[in-house]
Amino acid sequence: MTWNIDIENVAGILSGSATIEPGLNAVRGSNWQGKSSFIEAVKTALGTSTELTEGEERGGVTLRTPDREVAVDLVRENGTVRRSGTPYLDEEYDTVRAELFACLDERNAVRGAVRRGENLEDVLMRPLDFQNIDERVADLKRERERVSSELSGAREAKKRLPAVQEQVTQLEKEIDELREKREEVASGDADSDPDGRDETARQQLNGARTERSRAESRVDRLEGTIERTKDRLEERRSELESLEIPEDDVEGELAVAREELQRIKQDAEVLQSVYSANEMVLTENRLDLLTDVERELTGDTVTCWTCGSDAQRADLEERLDALGDEITGLRAETEQYRDRVEELEARREEIKQAERRRRDLKAEIAELEETLADRRQSLSDAEDRFEAADERVEELSNAVDEAVEEISDVESEIKYREAELKDTRDELAALENRAERVETLDAENERVRTEIEALRSRKDEIKRRTREAFDDAMADVLSRFDTGFETARLTSEFGLVVARDGREASLDALSEGELELIGFVAALAGYESFDVGDAVPLLLVDGVGGLADDNLHTLIDYLQDRTEYFVFTAYPEYTAFEGRGIDPDGWEVATDRQVTAD
Repeated sequence: MTWNIDIENVAGILSGSATIEPGLNAVRGSNWQGKSSFIEAVKTALGTSTELTEGEERGGVTLRTPDREVAVDLVRENGTVRRSGTPYLDEEYDTVRAELFACLDERNAVRGAVRRGENLEDVLMRPLDFQNIDERVADLKRERERVSSELSGAREAKKRLPAVQEQVTQLEKEIDELREKREEVASGDADSDPDGRDETARQQLNGARTERSRAESRVDRLEGTIERTKDRLEERRSELESLEIPEDDVEGELAVAREELQRIKQDAEVLQSVYSANEMVLTENRLDLLTDVERELTGDTVTCWTCGSDAQRADLEERLDALGDEITGLRAETEQYRDRVEELEARREEIKQAERRRRDLKAEIAELEETLADRRQSLSDAEDRFEAADERVEELSNAVDEAVEEISDVESEIKYREAELKDTRDELAALENRAERVETLDAENERVRTEIEALRSRKDEIKRRTREAFDDAMADVLSRFDTGFETARLTSEFGLVVARDGREASLDALSEGELELIGFVAALAGYESFDVGDAVPLLLVDGVGGLADDNLHTLIDYLQDRTEYFVFTAYPEYTAFEGRGIDPDGWEVATDRQVTAD
């Protein structure tokens, strides 16, 4: 169950190897011994890093796990590092979610966003950008249209089955009756023509009548087919004529609306930053931190900390309220533009569907016109055959007696009915095959519908799961650590809100260690909501410098329960951990080469 890694010229490690066991793996060492470089080497094997040792032209890692072996080579070309080989994670979606939520080193984007006090939506939702949700929804819609068309045909076939089955039964009964009649007529005719002189005429007449029956049946079928084809062609032409496609510049309007939406959101964020900072100064009654305050009975006089002029505190509060109203207005305007963007996107999709339908109609009309021409030619040929056969029957009928003619009529009718029975049985078999697919197509249609709904709601579902995972992890962390804040949560817009003494507190007021804890909680929320453990059973932690010894142990105990393999770095001054140690003394690092050169 161990992971073995061999390293050459990655980050600060010139050569080295290590074994990662299930559970806790602590890389303990002083500065410049390769602790962080080892984390970079593991990230290289995973496919989330390409940090070649400075001054080296090539390097790489080999990783052997219980189920596979991967090798990644790094080559410096034209000032950039190129990766070759197949890393542990070869799908871009897996690489992105692992980099964000499993590789928790000091450069981790989630930890960095928390330290900077940024909104976390972009970084926590970034893996969704690599799932191509819109393209997958479009593919599923096309599949749904195909399945719906086949399902409609299958249901129509199921409804027609009883009538066609009854037609088959009726034809079989009629053929049996005709055969009995032929036997009766043949018995009477044999008594009147013992020498068989009329046999030749009878056979010729029978053949001519059969040919006429076939030609007549062919004409009837073609006439019916032509009428149905004409009706369908007229329907498609009418639909094409009535199809209207808007010619307005939806793409241009959509680009403008998106640009305006982005501008208003940025304005709102800027004003919100100004509002929050000034509101905190006034609410906390800490004006004296920024400027001079003269306190009088009639009210406080304040020297404006931006322009230097004197103003009343009430005037500042009134101006701040006005700024709050303006922010509210901008948020309302943001919602209006967001609705406008969604409306324009929906209209763009309608236009695309209409254009696609117009192309389909034109292609179908051309095909129907060609089919109609072919069937009209076939009808003309069948009518010529029928006329020739009818003339032949008339000639032969004068050469046989009434009994022979009656037998020929019966036999011709039998052959005609047998041909009709064969066609009907073929039709019945085709209908049965199509009807049998109703349940399968129903299930497939439901599957496609469910997948479309799941994809459409995936972003909202991931957001909900991420906030819930953040709340759960935060509650767990607060029960383990004695922090200076009461709680922290993510807003619906993924802003980070921290409460202290029952009031919202600024992130700037938190200690480095508290920010680190919140950063790990946010990363673990992404780890849970995006199921990162399904892609890679590993957590990497590096650069935790803001926690005391006991707090670091508590954090490590908390994190190692989340994954099968857990690797973190620590300085020697921290007390020992209950797990396996990875000793960097056997590695050749870049600092060793510098010392030797000196």
